[in-house]
Amino acid sequence: ATHALAQTRNDIIAVPALRANVQVTGDLVRIGDIIDNAGNAAQVAIYRAPDLGTTGSLPVAQLLNTLRAHQVIGVDTRDLKEISVTRLARTLEGKDIELQIARALERRNGLGDAANLSMNFDRDPGDVRLEPSFTGGLQPTIVRYDNRNGRFDLTFEIANENGTAPTKLRFTGTAIETVEAAVLARNIDRNEVIKASDVLVERRPKAEVGADAASRDRTVGMQARRQLRAGQAVRTADLAKPDLVQRDQNVTLIYETAGLYLTMRGKALDNGTEGDSISVMNLQSKRTVSGTVVG
Repeated sequence: ATHALAQTRNDIIAVPALRANVQVTGDLVRIGDIIDNAGNAAQVAIYRAPDLGTTGSLPVAQLLNTLRAHQVIGVDTRDLKEISVTRLARTLEGKDIELQIARALERRNGLGDAANLSMNFDRDPGDVRLEPSFTGGLQPTIVRYDNRNGRFDLTFEIANENGTAPTKLRFTGTAIETVEAAVLARNIDRNEVIKASDVLVERRPKAEVGADAASRDRTVGMQARRQLRAGQAVRTADLAKPDLVQRDQNVTLIYETAGLYLTMRGKALDNGTEGDSISVMNLQSKRTVSGTVVG
């Protein structure tokens, strides 16, 4: 009799009561998820869960009607008007997925470093939500890349901690390798010296600029060998050291030998940069001599 009385007292104390905030991991909401002390009814499913990673609300009045239908009565509502139900999820952010794809493609079939790959997807991966039991990393199981058209086709597997089959994620699209290139902000004439304000830095497809792409530092202060157009990526073959001497410019001729240092006026007959050998007319003798540009 004593044992029975104690059991009855426990039953009286353990009043079923609503939870204000509920978290579920599956696609069903059970009575035991939303009720403390649900007893034998705890495993009974009564609602579909919200979408992965989202939260929904249930009006308490509606909920009590549902519970009565399953013989759960005398529920302490704790004066709640509604309860919230959140379905837990593991979220893979789109930017992290793109990084994993780039790493899987890195140095495959002629591609370079992952950091230099630019990808376009047939379908934007966005953020991917999974059941929280899929705790494994993204393991690439199929990696295909065609360097003729830049197409990729990748499949990742993510392990489930419950030991069930892994989930698979497949992504397709195109990938190209890009490089930083100096790009002209305006048209540049032949022999014009390029200023800092004339140059922008952009990432361009490596196939477009080739291995001859000039850096910004290598471009500023150099002279264009030919006419260049705005928006064009500069190549080192387009550049030359700037002419220090212009044709028809007055220059100083210097002749120096042991114990002798002579200077005279001359007129350059050619353009020339540092180290070039050009023809100069001696203005006093009218003779043409050859000299090396030094400044």
